[in-house]
Amino acid sequence: MLNVTDLNVYYGAIHALKGISFNLQEGEIVTLIGANGAGKSTLLNTISGILHAKVGTVEYLGEIISDEPAQAIVQKGIVHVPEGRKIFAKMTVLENLEMGAYTVNDRQLIQDKMEAMFERFPVLRDRKRQLGGTLSGGEQQMLAMARGLMPNPKLLLLDEPSMGLAPVLVEQIFDIIQDINHHGTSVLLVEQNAHMALSIADRAYVLETGKIVLEGHANEVMNNPMVISAYLGG
Repeated sequence: MLNVTDLNVYYGAIHALKGISFNLQEGEIVTLIGANGAGKSTLLNTISGILHAKVGTVEYLGEIISDEPAQAIVQKGIVHVPEGRKIFAKMTVLENLEMGAYTVNDRQLIQDKMEAMFERFPVLRDRKRQLGGTLSGGEQQMLAMARGLMPNPKLLLLDEPSMGLAPVLVEQIFDIIQDINHHGTSVLLVEQNAHMALSIADRAYVLETGKIVLEGHANEVMNNPMVISAYLGG
């Protein structure tokens, strides 16, 4: 479904991604783990068209999308839920969801999708007239995910969905990610909580200073001594 080859990305003179290659098969949850500054968010931003690689390609469903603008990539079926949620704080929950559906022209389809989001995230129905900026952290994360699901993506890029949330909410968010995947959406997950990410993923890649240093099935990566020492508190 997604094939990234020899990706090199720079911020000015800083070489942020150094020859990254990996793939994601349809139906998978693939997680990217690594310390702050490893290049995880840069990689998601490059896949979603916010950044562009100096060298290398991003191929999605057999088509090279590396040079496409972000809005075109959304229309092809890839949606990015960014780190920090980035909801529209001065818009209501309803307006945030409508913004998520800006590529959808069918009004009835938008209403049906909104109803589906309220079924999946009941708290958002209760808060639908409330401004996004007044929601709790967990509610904002649910809104960010619901907004991302409005255009019915085939591939969801999730950047640090559990950041800053209480443990009980972290478990709830990861249950929702699994449910989204079970309903047919492939997921590329960037997550500091390596234990939770590896517990739900099919496969994993470990990034260090812009390079992939380890890859494998999630349970293999979870039992790797280097991963246990560096990311799982072993």
